[in-house]
Order: sequence, then structure tokens, then C-alpha cells
Amino acid sequence: MRTILTFSDHLRLIDDRSTAFHAAVAAAPSLDAPVPSCPEWTLFDLVQHLGMGRRRSAAIVAAGPADVPPDKSAWDDGTGAPREREALLAWWSESVERLTSALREAGPDRRCWTWWGDSQSPETSGAWGRRQVAEIAVHTYDAQLAVGNPEPLPDEVALDAFDDCQFTLCSTDVAWPHEPAVVEYHATEGRSWRLRLSGDGARASRLGEPAAGEDSDTADVSARGTASDLVLFFYGRMTPDSPKLELHGDRRIFDQLIAWDPSV
Repeated sequence: MRTILTFSDHLRLIDDRSTAFHAAVAAAPSLDAPVPSCPEWTLFDLVQHLGMGRRRSAAIVAAGPADVPPDKSAWDDGTGAPREREALLAWWSESVERLTSALREAGPDRRCWTWWGDSQSPETSGAWGRRQVAEIAVHTYDAQLAVGNPEPLPDEVALDAFDDCQFTLCSTDVAWPHEPAVVEYHATEGRSWRLRLSGDGARASRLGEPAAGEDSDTADVSARGTASDLVLFFYGRMTPDSPKLELHGDRRIFDQLIAWDPSV
């Protein structure tokens, strides 16, 4: 049975992954340590990027219904993150507190500006909360990799994050510029997803909960791995030829997906 995470679950997991991120940064020998999964970034750059992103997300949620995101001045005073480690970690904790406070104040159903308006995910504060879990989790992996001790994403985080990847990041009304294709992802934890690519865009479904008429589709390509590995593959932290992934079918479709930018 598929476990549905609640708004409270997402708040809990934001705190959990934020704490793990804090621990990785605190353990690093230097803030100048390179981040292998984010070329040209140091660990300091990663903290500043993730912290600024949480402050921006907090401002968007706090603003409520809007046609455009709030002005940058609502979340960035222009000073950037402090470079001394103790001050930087305090700044990171404050960034997370701004985010969680804004989410708690809003609750899960407040309408908000989003950049995923043509996806299958709602344009709400709850959807923003869900997005935070995936983003912080992947960058926690990046920080751990920089320290030399990367850990798989926890199952609960990874399963929900990959579901979010499909319904928020992949789903779009923008026409797929190649031959129609069906892609399937299978997590070894027992969950599977199908992504249909066509001139009508990209639409996601959960296997076992298919949309009408999708049962007869045969996948043109599929990937199987742990939910954590599927998330890391989706975010480019793992290549298609990784021995941790089992791929079948036309692998060129994955190359096309990786290269596709529906916003262009």
C-alpha cells in the first residue's frame, strides 16, 4: 500500500534533512572543500545556494496568492551568507526556521505563486513544502559527498521525492520534441511510476493507479533501483551506466529526457 505523506510529515522531513545537512557542513575539514556533484562549487557555495533558496521559498509562501514571485528584496538583503563556519551554520538554521515558520503559518492549502503551473501538482503552500524535502535531501547528499561520507536518502524521503519529481518536475503541457515514448521507473521498495511523453506533453501516473487507457502501454525504456538511486539519477548525481541501476529498452530516451528543457 502506498504511504501518503502529510503536510506535517513534510515539515518533519525538512527538519530531519536540514539537521543532516548541518551535520555534514559542521564535519567538513574546510568550507572550501569542492562539491564533486556540483562542479565549480565549494561547500560554502552549496550552503549559500541552499540557504538563499529556502529564504526565497519562505517569502513565496508568506506572500500567498500572486501572479509573480515576490521581489528579491523580500528574501535577500544583499549581504549573502557569512563565511565564518559558526556564523554560516547559524545563518543556515535561520534560513530553515524562516521556511518552516512560513509553512506552518500558511498551512497546506494556501494558494501561492509557483513555477510548475502546467504540472500535475497543486499551486499551494503544501506543494512548496513537499518540494523542500527533495531539494534539501539531494543537497544534503552533495554535502556528505564533499565530506567523503555520502549516505543514501532515507526510504521515506526518497519515495516521496521521486513521486514529486514525476508529478511536479516532469509533468508539463509543453510538447515532447521527439517520438512519443513511455518511460517506467521501478523502485525496489515496491513503488513504480510511468511517464508518457508525446506532443501533448509529459504526464505521470503511478503504476497500480493508472490513468484511464494506460494499462496496455508498454514501456520503451525503464529504470530499476532503490528509490534513493532513482532520485539521484533524476537529479544527475548518478549516470545511466551506474551499476546501481538496471536499465532496459531504448536508453536514448533517457539521454533525450536529460537534455530536454521544456521552458525553452
